[in-house]
Amino acid sequence: MIKMAGGGAAAGVNGEAWKAHAGLVLVQLLAGGYHVITKVALNVGINQIVFCVFRDLVALSILAPLAYIREKRVRPPITRNFLMSFFFLGLTGIFGNQLLFLFGLSYTNPTYAAAIQPSIPVFTFLLAASMGTETMNLLRIEGQMKVTGTLACVFGAMLMVVFKGPAVIGYKESELALHGEISAKGQPEPVGWLVTRFMEFGLEQWHLGVICLIGNCMCMATYLAIQAPVLKKYPASLSVTAYSYFFGALFMVTAALFITDNSTDWSLTKSELFAVFYAGIVASALNYGLLTWCNKMLGPALVALYSPLQPAASAFLSRIFLGSPIYLGSVLGGFLIIAGLYLVTWASYREKQAASGIARPSEPFILIEPSLVKTPLQRGHIFSKVSH
Repeated sequence: MIKMAGGGAAAGVNGEAWKAHAGLVLVQLLAGGYHVITKVALNVGINQIVFCVFRDLVALSILAPLAYIREKRVRPPITRNFLMSFFFLGLTGIFGNQLLFLFGLSYTNPTYAAAIQPSIPVFTFLLAASMGTETMNLLRIEGQMKVTGTLACVFGAMLMVVFKGPAVIGYKESELALHGEISAKGQPEPVGWLVTRFMEFGLEQWHLGVICLIGNCMCMATYLAIQAPVLKKYPASLSVTAYSYFFGALFMVTAALFITDNSTDWSLTKSELFAVFYAGIVASALNYGLLTWCNKMLGPALVALYSPLQPAASAFLSRIFLGSPIYLGSVLGGFLIIAGLYLVTWASYREKQAASGIARPSEPFILIEPSLVKTPLQRGHIFSKVSH
């Protein structure tokens, strides 16, 4: 009877886990659409910081009342440590993440903005491992598949960035013309001054865009790594997202007041208004809410590994709405990213089966002394000792 109860509980947990996996796929598809829509908004000439301010205020106006109503009974009391955690979550995952992404996007294109996102899993795993929230046994097949899959995702993303190759679909001229128009518009004056100083050292706008996108990835990795231990002590995931957006919006409004000096920057056209509402409702309130819940269910490393799905969605949508070509490097890199994601997902599923007793852990790939494998693996206890 005990065994049946445990099996039912495991089935319930697996059901929630698969919902989290489906939610992460949806998050990345919607994020790919966000890349394209914001690129169109930048082409019109909207100020990036103003765009972020409106986006965050829209998201906060949705998240705050929802969190207050839905989690009123389960929300723990606020302490100083929680406030500090929400402060850093807003600084990294909202303020730094969004602003650096838009600056990087304005100097590159949607496909390459999405292609650099797969570096998030590496940064996230390193941070999570240093904080003790993620563990890995490299002596077993599952651990080795995780490393192989992560490296495949990263190599695929690097291939998409470094190697363009010939245009498989579309023409290169259309992408270059669109990029030239966008780079000349929407830049706040202090950012334009900073870009000019960097270009004096021999850096091009494309290089500056890549630097901003890498900083965007590091901010997102920090956000996921910090959020995981916070969710264990503060399980109200929607409230965590709302508090993070409160501090992020506060930072963004403060920055906008210092940087923007033209009142016309705050006026929006119809296309810009649509982009703001899509970013605030879909890319912020919905996506960040799902990300937080999935982080609570699956952990930061697995959540971050779904970011490689963005290039495929972004390239496809860019081709449809912007006429951007799809290059051979994007196709080859996309295959590597999907293969790597499959390997890591399979390894994580096997680990959870082994931990719940549904499946026997794989034998160590490297032969070692029996005395070295008698104790469970560190604090994560992903692989439990098999009784004979």
